[in-house]
Amino acid sequence: MRKLKLGAAGLGRAFALMAPTFALDPRVELVAAADPREEARAKFGRDFGGEAFSSVEALLGRKDLDAVYVATPHQFHAEHARLAAAKGRHVLVEKPMALSVAQCRSMIEAARGGGVQLIVGHSHSFDAPIRRARDIIESGAVGRLRMITALQFTDFLYRPRRPEELATGSGGGAVYNQAAHQVDIVRLLAGSPVKSVRAATGAWDAARPVEGAYSCFLDFEDGACASLVYSGYAHFDSDEFCGWIGELGRDKDPHQYGSSRRILAGAVDELAMKSARNYGGVEFKDAGPAQHHQHFGVLIVSCERADLRPLPDGVMIYGDAERRLDALPAPRVPRAEVIDELYDAVVNAKAPLHSGEWALATIEVCAAIQRSSREGKEIPLTNQTASRT
Repeated sequence: MRKLKLGAAGLGRAFALMAPTFALDPRVELVAAADPREEARAKFGRDFGGEAFSSVEALLGRKDLDAVYVATPHQFHAEHARLAAAKGRHVLVEKPMALSVAQCRSMIEAARGGGVQLIVGHSHSFDAPIRRARDIIESGAVGRLRMITALQFTDFLYRPRRPEELATGSGGGAVYNQAAHQVDIVRLLAGSPVKSVRAATGAWDAARPVEGAYSCFLDFEDGACASLVYSGYAHFDSDEFCGWIGELGRDKDPHQYGSSRRILAGAVDELAMKSARNYGGVEFKDAGPAQHHQHFGVLIVSCERADLRPLPDGVMIYGDAERRLDALPAPRVPRAEVIDELYDAVVNAKAPLHSGEWALATIEVCAAIQRSSREGKEIPLTNQTASRT
């Protein structure tokens, strides 16, 4: 079996969440990384035994890299993906792909020009229960999909943040960070291009002046629809509806309610707190193995003959006369589905589902959510594509 040699551009939270995948999946070898923080580079050397650089440009100087995982701050995704493609490296870029449709197009063009694959992830549309729900829909057993309801309430806005993470123009806030998950999920399940978006966003805390919530309605070309609700204001926690299993598939203690706000309120220096908790920081903690599949809140998929509800352990099917769980075994390698797509694209020349074109369509929806809220009207879309599975 060919093993892909990877380099990681950026060693922040996104990398920390993907690190167990890189460590456990035998199809990849993480041989190098880049990050401006010395402590992150030192930890990378201890964890992976690879070479660590202080800049992405230096990382790309390595001749043996097959692909680069771009996990730098959002505002640098487009630049770093283009640099990697120009060096002939395949690109796996974190969500959100970029901050505008124009930036996404530039990345797609760079990948084409470099003759390389461009894949965007991780988003929760990779999760095994979501893919199983899509398989059930495509089988025809539950009839046509008619409506999707998605709901997620978290403490997103009260986790320690850098200043740009609280600024919309730098890709901060709930829309680009969190709607990218929900939009990817409902697009994958619907299997039809999105026709239009109507939305409202909320920025309700003057001390954290960025969108912390949104509610939107998506119309699909085949007549299906989806309603998406998200709040990151650290009040209600929708993991209560998911058996107190957290987004990353780990059991959660409901008695820790309010801890994010309390910890942040006690911080003298929020930036220093974030740095200390980040990969390589003195307070960084490896999350440990997951007991369940990852999820993104409550999701109900209404079809003609059943409702489907993806859960951390499978898919609940609510039919005309019975309900049953289509169970899934616990994951051995977290987010292995991301490596499935990357490996198939690079080694087997299989077109990825989460391609640049796919992610551009998600970014167009995210931009439309913000525009619809500003202008108070429905926004038609022009860059959409249907899912391929």
